[in-house]
Amino acid sequence: MTSHIVHTNLVDADINSLTDRAAMGLPEGYVEPRAERLQHFAQVAGHPPAQLAELVEDASLTLEHRLAAGTALALAGDPRICWNAPDMLHVPAGRALLGTPESEVDALHADAARFGVQRSWVEKECPRHTLPIPAFRIAKYPVTNAEFAVFLKDTGRLEIPSNWNYGRFDPAAANHPVYTVTAHCADAYAHWLGERTGRRFRLPTEQEWEYAAAGPKGRRHPWGDTWSARAANTLETGLLMTSPVGAFPEGRSWCGALDMAGNVEEYTSSTYGPYPGGEVVHDDLYVRLGAYRIARGGAFNRFRDLARCQRRHGPYPRSLYAMGFRLAEDVPASGED
Repeated sequence: MTSHIVHTNLVDADINSLTDRAAMGLPEGYVEPRAERLQHFAQVAGHPPAQLAELVEDASLTLEHRLAAGTALALAGDPRICWNAPDMLHVPAGRALLGTPESEVDALHADAARFGVQRSWVEKECPRHTLPIPAFRIAKYPVTNAEFAVFLKDTGRLEIPSNWNYGRFDPAAANHPVYTVTAHCADAYAHWLGERTGRRFRLPTEQEWEYAAAGPKGRRHPWGDTWSARAANTLETGLLMTSPVGAFPEGRSWCGALDMAGNVEEYTSSTYGPYPGGEVVHDDLYVRLGAYRIARGGAFNRFRDLARCQRRHGPYPRSLYAMGFRLAEDVPASGED
């Protein structure tokens, strides 16, 4: 059954002064989310994992069908998720078209003002500029709960994600992206995995992230310039929760990466600063945090504007900010293994 959640108009709202539900445009009382029941679960539960993995990323199926397959896959063991051999995609060297032209700020703000977006937040994306990007690799999926649990067990680190009730994740969400982690812990994960595997894992720079999501032509969304609620797990989709990685195949970017719009926000390795020719934006993030880590991609509990490829965001300290991450990897120099 499709959700019919109606969101409050948040024009002129101070998002960070509202409750989480109010900032999401939701009433304080219960509303029925989309896919509250997985009616297809019994139909798919007996399928082998390899077949379930295909169903999760089958765009011809309904979202509800894909979510049921993803849940069965989490419980059966997801073959797409391998903590010591993440699926990495090659991003060829190129000249990235980054940011937003000043001429588009008014229209973008007018479109997003209903979500509580301030004009200065869009101005943070200006000016549009080009930058050469060397070849690198980007993970096909964000890091999942199951992968992050291996890291915690192996290292003994104490930074358990705050959304893991009583210190554990729901087994049915093993293949959902981990979130409510710090940028420092995301860095530590990449360093740990690199040491364990002998590979060059790290977080992507924000320029690399935008290039992998938007492509050489600087598209607004990984799939193109026109928004589609079918392509990303944002508030418009109405799930009100994370989803199995890859469950929105129509959101695939030009290099093959999935979930670069919606699901969870993704840390980059970059600290906020104005683009060349731009000015520092003294928004809540900057006033509260000073130099903060840039995050990209939007999340299941935020509106579509945050899922635009050019949108620059960060980890404001409250639970509404669903902060996760995906890996990048250096490409070995010619002749290296």
